[in-house]
Amino acid sequence: MSSVPSLVQSVDWLALAPPTLTAAVALVVLVADLFLPAARKPLLGWIATAGLALAALSLLPLLGGDRRTFCLSGHPDVCSYVADPFALVIQFLVLAGALLTALLSVDTIRDHDLPAGEYWFLLLSSAAGAALLPASRDLATLVIALEVASLPAFALVGLRRGDRLSSEAALKFFLSSVAATAVMLLGVSFLYAATGSLHLSRVAHALTALPDPRLATLASAGVALTLVGFAFKTAAAPFHFWVPDTYVGAPLPIAGYLSVVGKAVGFSGLILVTVQGFPSYAGVWGPALAVLAALTMTVGNVAALRQDPRRAHSAVRLLAWSSVGQAGYLLVPIAAAGYLHDPAHAIGSTVAYALMYAAVNLGAFAVAAVVARTRPANRITDYRGLYHRRPLVALALGFFLLCLAGLPPGIIGLFAKVTVFSAAVDAGLAWLAVVMAVNVVIALYYYLQWTTVLFRGAEETAAARAPEAAPAQAPHRTDIPAPLATAIALAAVLGIALSGAPQLVLRFASGALL
Repeated sequence: MSSVPSLVQSVDWLALAPPTLTAAVALVVLVADLFLPAARKPLLGWIATAGLALAALSLLPLLGGDRRTFCLSGHPDVCSYVADPFALVIQFLVLAGALLTALLSVDTIRDHDLPAGEYWFLLLSSAAGAALLPASRDLATLVIALEVASLPAFALVGLRRGDRLSSEAALKFFLSSVAATAVMLLGVSFLYAATGSLHLSRVAHALTALPDPRLATLASAGVALTLVGFAFKTAAAPFHFWVPDTYVGAPLPIAGYLSVVGKAVGFSGLILVTVQGFPSYAGVWGPALAVLAALTMTVGNVAALRQDPRRAHSAVRLLAWSSVGQAGYLLVPIAAAGYLHDPAHAIGSTVAYALMYAAVNLGAFAVAAVVARTRPANRITDYRGLYHRRPLVALALGFFLLCLAGLPPGIIGLFAKVTVFSAAVDAGLAWLAVVMAVNVVIALYYYLQWTTVLFRGAEETAAARAPEAAPAQAPHRTDIPAPLATAIALAAVLGIALSGAPQLVLRFASGALL
């Protein structure tokens, strides 16, 4: 007779609606692609966008509840899927991020002649895995959701056929992610061997009292390897090496998607395994994540500082290094949770910061997509005089950059940084708070430097562009498509609303999630 507990047979389909609807629409798009003529392929984009909006709306009936499904028989509190407030907030972030990515993608697919059916199917499949992960409460489901989110992303990065940069970016992304998954699976197997369970709540209980010192050693190795795997997924230094080349080689909407949704996936998984799965090892992962946070923010910001506008460096590469630095800030409250008796406040700070970052960073990538329509190289110098050519677009990008820097009028960026900073101080990590303060000052320089480029005179712009003529094959599209304009407007409105009423996201830092 097997000793493995059986699952309760009833399934709460309402709780499963967000990832299920996203996956169902992905299948609809895949089948529809077989029958639609080439002239009607753009319809797939609107089906995908409507599906993501519907999946986001399916979160509304779940608000205020704590629904569970796939629970062990006789143990209703040991479940594989839990739609609690933490899961719902991250699912909203994922689906809203995927929706903005879809708006960015509508014209990118046409302009770069990407295969529409494959693109939308892969994007929706990745979003379905990303929406599943924050509700996962066992290690097997966590790993599966993580791979469902990651595997389609490899193909999306390399979807520009015949583009050497795109192929190299996809290969680097694939190899680093496969290595991370292999390390993580080894860690999970060690934990299962030591504890006899994959459910996070049972793993946490078993780790508090392992009867055999050899099992304790095995469990410690499993914890370490699992954390290393998630460090790859979150692009924490020194496991960040794939980020710059991957972002530069990927289609711009996918680079934005990875910077927001990819991070949400990695950080939500890291929060679940540390806070809910390994609380008894807080003395190990707390200091380790604190060191990773300091290293990540320093490496990211110093590298971004080297992207000099005077040397025509890539704007996307600057955003890539900026995202590495932002990952360091996101790690700070998770590290602080290892020092606190009640980690909910610290975890809420990470979630609040992630919501701010998602809105403004996708907005910055949306503006980069506008510039790329006439300047495919997308250098920082291509943004000179943007205010004189497109005043509203330049103001939007300036606002997004100031939010990322934490300067007014980007009030939400300032408050989010203060919340993260206070989490480090409350945990007694004064040294980490000092490192963060230094890095915020470093980041101010390159964010403000880029912002000033936007408002330089038009005559200076013409002179600056003369030595570096655009390629002969560069498209000359001066219009801004409606979906792209809508994405910029949505990101700007969200950033302005959060700056006017920061309590909308900062309330999560009060510990209302876990």
